Amino acid sequence: MTKKGSLVFLCMLLWNSALFAAEPAWQAQIYAPASLDNPLKGLVPYAGAANPEGFPHSMEFSYFPLAAVLKAPGLYDWTLLERFLEGVAGRGHQAVFRFHVEYPGKTGSLPAYLLDAGVGLTRWQRPSTPPRPPVEVETPDYQNPLLRTAITDFIAALGARYDGDARIGFITAGMLGLWGEWHDYPHTELFADKALQAAVMAAYAQAFRTTPVLLRYPASAADPVYVANAATPFGYHDDSFAWSTLPTKPHYFMAKLQTAGATNAWQTRPIGGEIRPEAWGKVFDAEPGLPALQDFATCVTETHVSWLMDSGMFKAGNPPERRTRAIEQARRMGYEFHVAQVALTREDKQLRVQIQIENRGVAPFYYAWPLKGALLDSSGKLLREARWARVLTGILPQASPILAEQVIDLMDLPAGRYRVLVQGTNPLPTGQAVRFANARQDADLAGWLTLGEFVR
Repeated sequence: MTKKGSLVFLCMLLWNSALFAAEPAWQAQIYAPASLDNPLKGLVPYAGAANPEGFPHSMEFSYFPLAAVLKAPGLYDWTLLERFLEGVAGRGHQAVFRFHVEYPGKTGSLPAYLLDAGVGLTRWQRPSTPPRPPVEVETPDYQNPLLRTAITDFIAALGARYDGDARIGFITAGMLGLWGEWHDYPHTELFADKALQAAVMAAYAQAFRTTPVLLRYPASAADPVYVANAATPFGYHDDSFAWSTLPTKPHYFMAKLQTAGATNAWQTRPIGGEIRPEAWGKVFDAEPGLPALQDFATCVTETHVSWLMDSGMFKAGNPPERRTRAIEQARRMGYEFHVAQVALTREDKQLRVQIQIENRGVAPFYYAWPLKGALLDSSGKLLREARWARVLTGILPQASPILAEQVIDLMDLPAGRYRVLVQGTNPLPTGQAVRFANARQDADLAGWLTLGEFVR
């Protein structure tokens, strides 16, 4: 071989060696159930619940009367809402809330200035679940233009102040009907017309571009009561979950989703709700003793629900068997991210970290929270913390794993042994990170998944 040929051969050998060295060596990872209090999923108690049994959760819920905030046209007192948000965040949780102008058994939901200005109220008795007696309801005149303007102006002010607030997980649209649940059953004639519904939806769509807003009822263009909403940016909340969820009747939740053509809405818009109060806790029993109850696991699978209010599991006295089943079912809700494979590749004075993430849950993650990587030295100190380009949205359940990667600069890194870590970031400083369904989650540092180690 000539001298020139030897040089060409050597260059080709070095080039091929570099390619070979850069080829990732994938290592399969061991699955383990993810933490039950992962953010923005699972069972949700009312705010400040004593939770004596410590059922894991990441969010808390509360209702608010419009009168608590709206004091006069354009005059808002956010004190009560701020106190709620700060309290929830102080417990490391994110909030779900809803405003209303009528609530069975309560008075004073409508701002006093609107009453003084002539907005009328219809007072009527609403039956309660036996043996509880009927309760009085104050339904405002939804046709009154002062009320209609007050509602849409309030939504605009709410969004201007709170859209994207890290203390908030989800908002249910509320504002209309009993409990803000968009009905006045059985007095359907008292409920808001489609024009007001459309105005409320338009106000929310304009005011909230980051924080998800959920509607109570899916609706098609042919719906006699509700404005069509399948093409809107809103998610949905089923507040009679596992009771009137599966499509055995036309007005049940899944039937309305199907009629609206919104059965795939969950892929980009969250589904939440509330377990039917009659079934709180009992829904997780092997034999609930409630003939009307629908199979909870099937309801979760069909709706792709991420979170559900349920006061039953946040009370004392739940049997161990019920708690065990509740944990199993709550874990199925929402997302469950598993890092299936990891490759750590040394490239000159850099380390390329690559992971394949799959979603074993029933729903995606709905916020663009990024991944964050770091190195952990032998003394337990975090180094080289860096945000990855990949965010957690768009990872659909039961789909092919997605690739996420980051290059870590090793320049000036002292000699030693290092562990490579990753987590999903939570913008709430007191909130939990998004943790993975992996055996090495929290193995070396709480809130972090250990991907591997190397020696510098």
